[in-house]
This record gives sequence, C-alpha cells and structure tokens, in this order.
Amino acid sequence: MPSLIDIRRRIRSVKNTQQITKAMKMVSAAKLRRAQDRVIAARPYASALRKVIANVAAAGAGADRVAANPLLAQRSEKRVLLVLVTGDKGLAGAFNSNLIKTAARFSAEHGGAEMTLELIGRKGRDFFRKRNAKISGDQIGLAAKPQYEETAAIARRAMDMFRNEEIDAVYLLYNEFKSIMTQKVTLSRVLPVEMKAERAAVDYIFEQLPGVMLEALLPRYVETEFYRALLESTAAEHAARMTAMDAATSNAGDVIDTLTLNMNRVRQASITKEIIEVVSGAAAAE
Repeated sequence: MPSLIDIRRRIRSVKNTQQITKAMKMVSAAKLRRAQDRVIAARPYASALRKVIANVAAAGAGADRVAANPLLAQRSEKRVLLVLVTGDKGLAGAFNSNLIKTAARFSAEHGGAEMTLELIGRKGRDFFRKRNAKISGDQIGLAAKPQYEETAAIARRAMDMFRNEEIDAVYLLYNEFKSIMTQKVTLSRVLPVEMKAERAAVDYIFEQLPGVMLEALLPRYVETEFYRALLESTAAEHAARMTAMDAATSNAGDVIDTLTLNMNRVRQASITKEIIEVVSGAAAAE
C-alpha cells in the first residue's frame, strides 16, 4: 500500500491537472461561441448560392457553354485529391482520430486510384507524413483561425489542378458541427460540381447567358465550400474539446475522491497501529 506522503502528492498532482482541464474547458466554451456564430452566419449564404447555381443550371440545360465548363467535366476517378481538415492540437476526444480513420478507409476504398492529400491541420499532416503519403500541400494554423483569402487560395489551386486534368475529383473531409455534443464526419465531393438542374419554383429572367453566369459562380461556390468546411471544423473542434475537458475534469474529481478515501484509510490504519503499540507497551511494562 502506498504511503501517506505518496497519496497526498498524487492528490495534489490530480488537483493541478483538474485546474488545467477546467481552464481549457472555459477557453473552448468562449471560442465555441464565436465559432458557432460564424458557422450559423455562413450556412445561409452557402445554401442560397447552391440554389442560385441550380436555377442557372436549369435555365442553361443543354447549352454548349454550360456543358463545356471545365469544373463540370465528369471523368473516371483515376487521380483523386482528398482535402483533409483536422485540428492542430489534441485533447479533443476522438475529433482527429475519426477523421484520420475515415481518410485511411477512403484511400483503401479507392485503392485503384492515385490518391493525393491536401492537409489542413497539424494532426493530419503528422500522421500521413510519417506514412509517406503523397501530399500536395499542408496548412498549419489555418484550421484554428480560418481566413477566407487563404482558404480560397487552396480552393483555386485545386480548381487549377482539376482544369489541367492533373486530378479527376476533389473531396472534402471534415467534421461538421451539429451541436456541442455531436460532430459529424462529413465527406463531400466538391469537383466536379454536381449540378441538380431542377425546375425552379420561380421563373427567373437572367440578364446574362447561363454559361457566362456559371463561369463566375462555380469558382465562388467551390471557394465557399472550402471556407464553410473550415468554419464547421473549427466549431466542431472547440465543441469536442470542451466536452472532452468537461469529462476529464469530472474524472479528476472522481480520482481525487478515491485517493482521499484511500488516504483516510491509510491514516486510520497508521493511528490504529500506534494505539496498539502504545497499549502493548503499557501492558508489557506492568
């Protein structure tokens, strides 16, 4: 059985850890509030942009200029670019591990294709760099503070690779923010853009030709999807870290209670032993 001094030292150590996890939970809660506001503000714009593109596609269905748009080219997926968005830090439960497992499973399912990775986040970069994966680029720090221009630059590079037929498809893999307790691993194909040319409820009159409008809208749509993925991932990471730190703080409290009980037992046993020694000594002296 450990000594009283060892147990007290252990209790002091766990209390210090508990203070750290509690502070990290409060920091993540404050950051989550701002990140959640940005996600909620970005979702309506992305949804409206998708509807506009669908309406334009419906109006230009069958037009040669629409069909010739390079971002709509359907090719056999022999070369695939996977954009993986992970966190730069750990201590967020299964946030990063679920993404990495999904990315590995996606690569295995596309074993016949040449897989290239664009890694946003330190955790994903470190994992796949050690396994000598083909990496087109990596970004550190962008996942924590998403900036539109930096994210749009990554999207434009992916679009250039697709236009030049260096790759045949682009997929985004990230954690979508659902709630504080729920983050959903989301895999979506960004390129080629899937056009759902459904008949719109309103008969719009377009001043420009649908093909000209799509040439301007499609790149903005791809950039928006990249940026929204980063916003979703940032909010999801803060939510996962807050939940993980709350659980860690609660577990530390349970460990402290158990150690305190053991310490009291050891101290009681020590006192009982001393009393027995005193009584035995007194009885021997008589």
